[in-house]
Formats: sequence, C-alpha cells, structure tokens
Amino acid sequence: MLYIGLFLLIVIAFLLYMWKVAHENNVLHHRLSLKGQPEKIRLFFISDTHLRKINRPMIERLESTFDAVIIGGDFADGRTPIQRIHENLDLLTPLGPTYFVWGNNDREVGEERLRAILQQHGVKIIANDAVLLPNKNRFWISAIEDTSTMKYSFDAAFEKVGEEDLVVFISHNPGVFARVRAKFRADLMIGGHLHGGQIRVGPYGVHPLGSYRQREGIMTLVSNGYGTTLLPFRLGAKPECHIIDIDISDK
Repeated sequence: MLYIGLFLLIVIAFLLYMWKVAHENNVLHHRLSLKGQPEKIRLFFISDTHLRKINRPMIERLESTFDAVIIGGDFADGRTPIQRIHENLDLLTPLGPTYFVWGNNDREVGEERLRAILQQHGVKIIANDAVLLPNKNRFWISAIEDTSTMKYSFDAAFEKVGEEDLVVFISHNPGVFARVRAKFRADLMIGGHLHGGQIRVGPYGVHPLGSYRQREGIMTLVSNGYGTTLLPFRLGAKPECHIIDIDISDK
C-alpha cells in the first residue's frame, strides 16, 4: 500500500510539472539580416493558442510596437469560449497591425463567426494572398489557406511578389515548406501546427521540436506553439511565441 501511495504521489507530481510547463510564457527572440534599403522590421508571431488565455504580463513586457503581428493559425478550436477569443485579440492587436492565417482547428468555432470577430478587431486574414507592409522596402507577408482544406494555392500566395521584393511566407503547417522552396523564393518561412511534439521523452516525440534555423538556404521558424491540444500538458517542448527582428541594409 505504501508503494502504491508513493507511486500515485509521483504521478501526480509529474502531471503537475507538465501542467506548469504548459503554462509557461516564453518569448523567443530571433534575428535575420537581409539586403535592401536600410531599415529595421520587427515581427511578432504566435500560433496554436487553442484554448489558452494569453498572459497579459507577458504582452505588457514586450518592447515597443511591431510592424506586423502574425497569428499563425489554431488561434481557437471547438473548446475555446468566444469571450476568450475577444480577450486574446484585445491583447494582441495593440501591438501593431495584426494578420491571421488559418489553421486546421480555427473553423471549429464557426468560420463566419470567427471572420466577424477578426473583422471587429481590425485583423486582416491572409489566405492564398500576400500583404505589402508600408515600409521603405517592398516587404510582403505571404500566406496560404490551411492545408487541410485542400484549397491552398502557392501560386496565389506569391502572385503579387516581385523578384526583388522581400517576403515572409506563412503556413500553419510547415510540412509544405519543401514544396515552396522548390518553386518560389522566400526570405523567411514561419509555421506552427506541430507543437514540437508537445510531450517528448528525451529527444523523441511525435513531431520534431520547434526551431529557428536555415533549411536549404532559407531561414525557417517552426514554433512549438503557445497552447495545447487535448490535455494541457507539455514535456520537453516548451510553449513559445516569437519576436523576429529583421535588419535590412544595403551592404
């Protein structure tokens, strides 16, 4: 009986630890150097919020405003209270112009309902399209529809982008990045969806751990995401959102 009680205590402590990790607020900083007219562009990226409430102190600690705030999909799912969607947008939209990319779970709250909420908060949806930021350089945010809809189009996402323009390509599912690299030119690719495996045993997980690294010559950010699916536990794949500082110079 003593051993059973000890075992249960260890299990409970372990679950509490995974719950604690899942509710951490980690903001990762990344840098990228590009060629063009000298200027600095700052992006904020958050994906896979799901049911989670964004931490107000974390947002309030962020420095300055951003040229673009990018919501990389799965901002909500069927479990998410509508009021929480409003509250999370109330925190994000003051940071800067806010853009939304569809994830595979977002439509569970109702597509028209979510579109209306995003419009109410002044958030622009990017799907099979590109938006030109009002900067000195021709700097685009390009994104496709969620890949699970089978309505995504790489050609449409890059149609407006010129050969000399700078472009950040967003897909909720980073599994398409290799196909994009094979046909199009991007300066940065960003995705989420995989949660870094969410629960990992040492180096092993259902999906690769998130990273910011060069892949076939293109800097690529794959985020662990901010929230969780199913149970609110994480192990070995900490929740995260991201600041990307882009330094553009003519040298």
